[in-house]
Amino acid sequence: MDMNGKTILITGASRGIGAEAARVFSNAGANVALLARGQREIADLAGEIGEKAIAIPCNVASYREVSAAVETTVDAFGGLDVLINNAGVIEPIAHLSAAEPEAWGDVIDINLKGVFYGMRAAVPIMKSNGGGSILTISSGAAHGPVEAWSHYCASKAAVNMLTRCLDKEEAAHGIRAIGLSPGTVATQMQREIRSSGVNPVSQLDWDVHIPADWPARALLWMCSAEADVWCGQEISLRDEDIRRKVGLV
Repeated sequence: MDMNGKTILITGASRGIGAEAARVFSNAGANVALLARGQREIADLAGEIGEKAIAIPCNVASYREVSAAVETTVDAFGGLDVLINNAGVIEPIAHLSAAEPEAWGDVIDINLKGVFYGMRAAVPIMKSNGGGSILTISSGAAHGPVEAWSHYCASKAAVNMLTRCLDKEEAAHGIRAIGLSPGTVATQMQREIRSSGVNPVSQLDWDVHIPADWPARALLWMCSAEADVWCGQEISLRDEDIRRKVGLV
């Protein structure tokens, strides 16, 4: 896809899927705004990409910071075409009955409120410019319970519904809302899951996890008209047909 002249804002851009998405979209010609709490990491990545990238330190659990980051992006590049809600955490992994309530709530603040804040800040700008795409990283955990992941499962299930609500409310205004369930990806989050030793996911061999550039490439494809039929829905990279469409097989 040719993304020249388009501007992409990516949350959780310091590593994993977010960092790979920055590389994939910039290679396609897009301007990229990199948001994360890890200031040094996004600054280094922006330096790697060059003049089409800006690094914006941001905690997505704060609407004030998210809104300011969106404004900074628009000031820098003149608009906003794609929001990628990628920021997410899974620690601390704990059984519900033993979970520390404040830490459990922190995961909800990032994984759920952070997605809503991104949508809330981006949609008015996109609507005023005729539309845009809001792509959100989902998970199989949105659809089935996983031991010791109550915070993560609950947040991802809620995020799936946010995507559906956004589509219902704003599709007529040119907003394309789509979720991406990538499966298990070889990222730092998988290392945290593995080190927990809890539930079958932590027991998976490392070589079954897909590389982070696969979901990044899927996100680029999701900006194309070919993905329009999935608006308001969730795309799964476990689907071989989807992998073929993206060019992964």
